[in-house]
Amino acid sequence: MSLWTRIANATFHVVGLLRDACYRDLRECVLPTVCVPFGRPQNGRGTFIVRTVSANPLALAQTLRKVIPQANPAFRVSRIRTQQEINDAQTIRERLLATLGLFFAAVAVLLAGVGLFGVLHYSVLQQRRDIGIRLAVGAQASDIVRKVCGEVMVMVLAGVVIGIVLGFVAAKPIESLFYGVTATETSTLATPILTILLATILAALPPVLRAIHIDPASMLRLE
Repeated sequence: MSLWTRIANATFHVVGLLRDACYRDLRECVLPTVCVPFGRPQNGRGTFIVRTVSANPLALAQTLRKVIPQANPAFRVSRIRTQQEINDAQTIRERLLATLGLFFAAVAVLLAGVGLFGVLHYSVLQQRRDIGIRLAVGAQASDIVRKVCGEVMVMVLAGVVIGIVLGFVAAKPIESLFYGVTATETSTLATPILTILLATILAALPPVLRAIHIDPASMLRLE
């Protein structure tokens, strides 16, 4: 069986299994479409969609250029593109916005982490005598951690909650900027929340370690 015959048979087999799909553009609504046997290309042009299991779809390009004209001398293959190339061409705006968003988000997280580190470091310096006394009377490391990070963590969690609320309010405009992204999806919400919490932990770790390793004796001698 020739490759052209296999393609034709596969085409007619798939026609009965087609689901709703965008026809010309990823952003357009699903249009009513009727599939009919392919006879002659309209306006001298036509498009074939060929599905392959090969890891490199373009490996079939040369074969298609030879087989299709053999099936019908009126057919000429002028351009072959993978589905990924088509998707990339139609989502340039979305990918650019995503790159810019990722850049500014990374800068914001970095600045927030540096600021948080500075606040906690200064707080530990200001409270080192109090922390030393607490350690001298038998305070546990967990108590020191709660004392150093308690208020800061409350503010961070409050910011996360406010951010989630504002995210739900701005969900519709955000969804219109990105293809296939839902602002209320669990993964969409979980990724920034986990990133913020991780940045908070990394920023708080050095001041916390400094606090729990304060020498009570040296603090009491300073007094």
